[in-house]
Amino acid sequence: MNKSWKERKLWNEKIEAMAEGEMKVLQWRRLKRQLKYDYENSLFYQEKFKEAGLTPRDIRSFEDFQKIPLTTKDEHRRAQQESIERFGHPYGLITCAPMEKIVRISSTSGTTGVPTLYTLTKHDVNVLNEMHSRKYWRAGLRPGHIVLQALSLSMFTGGLPLSDGIQAMGLCCVPVGMEGGTKRIIDFLSLTKPHAIIATPSFGEYLIEKAPSLIGKEAKDLGIRWFFCAAEPGGGIPSVREKLRKGFNARVFDHTGGGHAFHGICCGEEEYRGMHFISPDHCILELIDPETKKPIETVDGAIGEMVFTFIGWEGGPFLRYVLGDMLQIFTKPCECGFPGIRFKILGRGDDMLIVKGVNLYPAAIKDAIAHHYPKTTGMLKILLDQPPPLVKPPLKLRVECDSTLCQEEKVALKEELKRYIRDHLRVTPDIELVPYGSIPIETGATGKVKLIEIVTEKDNKN
Repeated sequence: MNKSWKERKLWNEKIEAMAEGEMKVLQWRRLKRQLKYDYENSLFYQEKFKEAGLTPRDIRSFEDFQKIPLTTKDEHRRAQQESIERFGHPYGLITCAPMEKIVRISSTSGTTGVPTLYTLTKHDVNVLNEMHSRKYWRAGLRPGHIVLQALSLSMFTGGLPLSDGIQAMGLCCVPVGMEGGTKRIIDFLSLTKPHAIIATPSFGEYLIEKAPSLIGKEAKDLGIRWFFCAAEPGGGIPSVREKLRKGFNARVFDHTGGGHAFHGICCGEEEYRGMHFISPDHCILELIDPETKKPIETVDGAIGEMVFTFIGWEGGPFLRYVLGDMLQIFTKPCECGFPGIRFKILGRGDDMLIVKGVNLYPAAIKDAIAHHYPKTTGMLKILLDQPPPLVKPPLKLRVECDSTLCQEEKVALKEELKRYIRDHLRVTPDIELVPYGSIPIETGATGKVKLIEIVTEKDNKN
């Protein structure tokens, strides 16, 4: 007897279970079509081809494709500004589809300058809905489940697009959003009885700590069965995952992909093995050396800066776009049985710290601190006297600890943390322990918790 459609393990079995060779053929066919489309409809991409002395006809292999110059976010922003100056609007250089076909505009947070705009057609929105459906179906969600969306909703690529994807799969979405604040999110958690929540892992940790005082019960009593981490690296940190799993009595999933074509989700296993790349039919993924910008072969364990290209995309397609994320790729089959490559997001290139020649990502520091829970709460601040990446040693950390620790236990904890960080991260930090509740959750526009704080000489004196 045929399986019920609800018992399928994959949302789109034809594509998601496709053999590697077949997928490469599909990717190449779509890539050739996309390059022609980009070239014919975008003044910006015409210049990219011209810069390399190429036309789409010259691209006869993947090696030829890698001759096309990279596109950076700064170039994207400059193209927007040039379009405003030339045409009176920001869509004239990169957007390929006519404006009457554009149905949505999303953007980056704009924390480092003018927001970068992404234009989507109805076709592109449908592609995103397909990707979100693939992720949540793999995790076990089915029509009838209620999902509370607690990420930022205002213009964020993981806001409205994610909510639309939840609904398109047939799930019930509760789009509260991070903007409403903690109390509003907790109120709707209690009122709507969701089966799943999508939030930053830091917010999940905060809720575990604060739930008893805010709502009079433990987070695990809220009835959450799935916790989907997004917008920051904590979903891939074993100690954070374990804290969320126990604190909510829920399965914990790390996932990525909002308003663009690069999507992934981890297995539902307790051991974290990275995220499965579930959108290869709409995204070409490359790795490059962050210094030389030369391609890195995507073999098992390879680490590099992510470059992606949209295929089968209409609105504002990305072509060899450098977003800034550092990835590690895994090509060996996963024990969960799902096919395809996996990846870990190690951090953003512009988040990286350099301490006495050692490259260090904030997520790795958070992992080291969270490893010592419950003696630490997992909350911390990385105190710098100047913007990254260069850090004047020693690396200064403010770490929240269990308020019940006596002075002798605090001294021992400081030494334990120093030793652990030195052994695992190769730097020796200066650690200041503060009591539980001392470090407030500060988030950016996307809901990502800010770990770095710039402390001036005046602040130190105060």
